[in-house]
Amino acid sequence: MFNFGLGQDIGIDLGTATVIAYVKGKGIVLREPSVVAVDNNTKEVLAVGQEARRMLGRTPGNIVATRPLRDGVISDYTVTEKMLKYFINKINGKTLFAPRTMICIPSRVTEVEKKAVIDAATQAGARKVVLIEEPIAAAIGAGIDIAKPCGNMVVDIGGGTTDIAVISLGGSVENTSIKVAGDKFDEYIVKYIKKKHNMIIGERTAEDLKINIGCVYPKIQDVDMEIRGRDLVTGLPKTVTVYSSEMLEALIEPAMMIVDAVHFVLEKTPPELAADISDKGIYMTGGGCLVEGLDRLLQEKTGINVMIANDAVSCVALGTGKALDNLDALSGNRRI
Repeated sequence: MFNFGLGQDIGIDLGTATVIAYVKGKGIVLREPSVVAVDNNTKEVLAVGQEARRMLGRTPGNIVATRPLRDGVISDYTVTEKMLKYFINKINGKTLFAPRTMICIPSRVTEVEKKAVIDAATQAGARKVVLIEEPIAAAIGAGIDIAKPCGNMVVDIGGGTTDIAVISLGGSVENTSIKVAGDKFDEYIVKYIKKKHNMIIGERTAEDLKINIGCVYPKIQDVDMEIRGRDLVTGLPKTVTVYSSEMLEALIEPAMMIVDAVHFVLEKTPPELAADISDKGIYMTGGGCLVEGLDRLLQEKTGINVMIANDAVSCVALGTGKALDNLDALSGNRRI
């Protein structure tokens, strides 16, 4: 258990796939999958985070391992509250004082979805809850000075959503959020393997394929990976070898959806800011941007230099941590 005493400030990247927490003065103190295992009969939480993720697809009938966040928003309020309570207690330790908390949200969420996040965090034990948009947090985490009057474009590809924003003078000038990101890549891999190899695989196997041999731009050398699943015809276990060229076929469609969304935001961007972006390039953050070739594909289709931020996975959490320094200033306009 951690114990940071009075006046603790916690920044939380409440991701669809991973929860990353940043504590002021300590840096990142927690990185766990957004998975909760619940006993259906008693509604008791049995495991949270890494331990619960190992149970995905492997539980008996009465135990359900679920991800309470879908497409960047809360899909199961009660389980999300329990998950947040577990993480906040783990970070906060045995202190009597409830923490002030800043939480990242996708840029295009509704007022109802915002309120759900605030209520869940408050019920989980936060003293004060402030919201910050993911692209702004990602830009701060990537080391961009967002306060200047010049355009910066950030493409944050998480687990559930891709948030694209043009930022100037500390705010978002143009933005969009689409529900195509890491999870959608996994879905397309599952569908492709089912169609091409007559085999059903789980989302963990699909994620392994995406991480190890996934690509959205042709590779010089085709690499392969052996996977196991269930044969659709016989119903028996089956092993097949999958190639990166097949992953390109599987993933190009969702990758182009992200490229089209970037095009859409660029088309609406004022010309002066568009010129800034053309000079400075596009910054990519989030775990989803690490799919091989996504930066090259975006660069080819837009004609603008594309850079992947250092520590892309933690960018949003790091940005939230830096924004904690301005918590009092932000709370006036972010709190609902």
